[in-house]
Amino acid sequence: MALVLLPGLNTLIEDISEEKKLPTQVVEAALREALLKGYERYRKTLYLGISQDPFEEDYFSNFDVGLDLEEEGYRVLASKIIVEDVQSEDHQIAIAEVMQVADDAQVGDTVVLDVTPEKEEFGRMAAATTKQVLAQKLRDQQRRMIQEEFADLEDPVLTARVIRFERQSVIMAVSSGLGRPEVEAELPRRDQLPNDNYRANATFKVFLKEVSEVPRRGPQLFVSRANAGLVVYLFENEVPEIQEGSVKIVAVAREANPPSRSVGPRTKVAVDSIEREVDPVGACIGARGARIQQVVNELRGEKIDVIRWSADPVQYISNSLSPARVEVVRLVDPDGQHAHVLVPPDQLSLAIGREGQNVRLAARLTGWKIDIKNSQEYDQEAEDAEVSELISQREEEEALQREAEERLEAEQAARAEEDARLRELYPLPEDEEDYPNTDIQEEDNEKTLSEEETDIQEEDNEKTLSEEENDVNTKLNVDNSDEIMEEQDEEGPR
Repeated sequence: MALVLLPGLNTLIEDISEEKKLPTQVVEAALREALLKGYERYRKTLYLGISQDPFEEDYFSNFDVGLDLEEEGYRVLASKIIVEDVQSEDHQIAIAEVMQVADDAQVGDTVVLDVTPEKEEFGRMAAATTKQVLAQKLRDQQRRMIQEEFADLEDPVLTARVIRFERQSVIMAVSSGLGRPEVEAELPRRDQLPNDNYRANATFKVFLKEVSEVPRRGPQLFVSRANAGLVVYLFENEVPEIQEGSVKIVAVAREANPPSRSVGPRTKVAVDSIEREVDPVGACIGARGARIQQVVNELRGEKIDVIRWSADPVQYISNSLSPARVEVVRLVDPDGQHAHVLVPPDQLSLAIGREGQNVRLAARLTGWKIDIKNSQEYDQEAEDAEVSELISQREEEEALQREAEERLEAEQAARAEEDARLRELYPLPEDEEDYPNTDIQEEDNEKTLSEEETDIQEEDNEKTLSEEENDVNTKLNVDNSDEIMEEQDEEGPR
């Protein structure tokens, strides 16, 4: 067959490459695959209304499409094996036919033949299939490149621009670096900030949360404005001491989407310094609050508390409740990380925070269960008695949990021992290689069964026949029913 011409093929490949931001080699590979799918569709349409589709799943695995960029066209090529007698014309070719053009051909060799159909024969359905497959392959290549580009990104914070809105999500355009093309990322509702104004073309700093494979959509970027990593990144950019390593961020507790609209977003950051002469809190706040103000502005007015980390849990808990003033911190249950914090009456509401936000963030930051108590009404004996009861309950629950785990381990060990015993008595086919005398044992088993197996078999035989015997007997009874009846008639009554 002659070359099927595609005028403007080179221009088409270059335009797609520029529009989709894909290399030309990727576009060419996608086009070849799409044309091959179109050829498969063309071949299958020949059987519509005539007979059943004879093609299997991998029937066209020996077919390929070759692009001729100089003459701007394509050919469909088929690799066929040389045989004496042809059983499949699409996969084999007779040696007598090949000998007409190649005298040195031998049976078993492979030849490549041009099987391109005429352009007029290709058909509307095949052309539509080619167009659909090409579009799908280009989308798959785009998503695959996005996944590779963003999966190992060192800097997880990107500058994003709002493009459009889909349901409750914001679709944003992000780029992995200078000069790189923009790609779409999704900002779900749960990762948005209540103070943000998401309007078209507005720019925000976003945290690259994950690059995941979405069913029917391929690799998809998910970004977040509520992730604590965004706060860490902003402080690292604004505080030189963090970049140098003299100040480090130990822990972050963030509530970007409070349960109530009356409570705004808030974050607590615990920092520490490697050098004694460096004040970590002052370094993060900056002169007249200039550094922290930049972070607050980027987060659209989110309240941020910077507190000093301490290895002493009493001091650490006291610092975490800032800006409230704490009188006493009692570690009533160190093993269970439970603490009572005593504050003056005028500091009680401040320590708890609006709807409990301050103490909730302090508990997340420190990892301790914190109970705020009025220092003037605190009854230590009653509280200790209550805590002792709670400790007893916790110890009982832990003991029950340990017992349950031990019981489960014992059951699993007993089950494994029983399985091992049964495998010794009745080895599975995959266990035969573990037994070197399997052939001898099988030969002996053909002659006789062990006493135990014989008893079991005799007992089972008294109740019912095996399934195989039932099937054979049923078949015999059906086939020989007429003969049996004839014999009974001939014998007659005695």
